[in-house]
Amino acid sequence: MLELVEAVRDLEYGRLSEGGVEAMLRERRGTCSAKHLYLAAELEARFPQTQPRIVHRVYRIDRAEAAERFGAEAAAAVPRAGLVDVHRYLTAIVDGRRIVIDATFPGPWDGTSPLPLACGPGEDHPADADPDAEKRALESEHCDPEVREPFVAALARTAAASAAGPPASRPTPER
Repeated sequence: MLELVEAVRDLEYGRLSEGGVEAMLRERRGTCSAKHLYLAAELEARFPQTQPRIVHRVYRIDRAEAAERFGAEAAAAVPRAGLVDVHRYLTAIVDGRRIVIDATFPGPWDGTSPLPLACGPGEDHPADADPDAEKRALESEHCDPEVREPFVAALARTAAASAAGPPASRPTPER
């Protein structure tokens, strides 16, 4: 399980040319949405005892928090009043307890501890049968795409600039 989570975390962060897990695997990149949709399906198939659950968090971020979490470029994309975003992550049972697993960005994981969320506090919405439709509905209700999209693009540039090693050296999740 550790290798699977780490392989997903090591995928570059960025928007796909088209949506979906297949595009993520082909392009070797994805946002929180594709990464966690894939990871939940793979955990369910390969490690069913983990009982993965997708969660969407509606949260607000301001420039100061964006600078602290992601750096100056991402912070510059946040308006003075801040912005609202919807982040996808999952929870899973590991060693008998349900923990948070956020595979959005790379970094070491011990395989048992909760992974810190790539976003701040907010309102959690457990996903049901159609996580993508549910996330789109939350985005439509809470987010301004003209404000949100430049922030996501800045996150992708920041993540690409800090990625360790060339893309060919990163592991690829297998289907």
